[in-house]
Amino acid sequence: MKNYTENKEVLEKIADGITWWIGSIPSLIAHTLFFITSFLLPLLGLVEFDKMLLILTTVVSLEAIYLAIFIQMSVNKSHEKIEDIQEDIEDIQEDIEEISEDIEEINEDIEDIQEDIEEINEDEEEEDHSERAKNVILKSNVNSNKNEIKALKDKIQELQDMIDDLKKD
Repeated sequence: MKNYTENKEVLEKIADGITWWIGSIPSLIAHTLFFITSFLLPLLGLVEFDKMLLILTTVVSLEAIYLAIFIQMSVNKSHEKIEDIQEDIEDIQEDIEEISEDIEEINEDIEDIQEDIEEINEDEEEEDHSERAKNVILKSNVNSNKNEIKALKDKIQELQDMIDDLKKD
């Protein structure tokens, strides 16, 4: 089986080389020179015209048969490559769909995180407001207490003055 595969690969490489050469400028020049020579041989009297046409027709027919085979081999090989590429494209499309789904999930997660951040900020703002309110209440209580203490001091001073007056009497 190994020899068959190796032989097949060698034959495919030869066929690829021939197909490439047939489609090249050197091939065009060689064929042109061959046809010119073929038609010059009867004019120079080296070969009869009918024999030259018979040989030329046979050679060209054989060449056409082999070229058709080589071209079909190239088409088959190209078709196999196209099928492989199509499979690769399908795999890539599946990967893109999966990536798109992942991106959608990530976007949803980002939205959830943003909502959580907004809630945390709102909570902090509410805590700041309640803390400020507590501070204002405490300050007003302190001021109120200061006023009451001052009033009590004044009362104590009055009472002290009264005690001092009573002691004098």
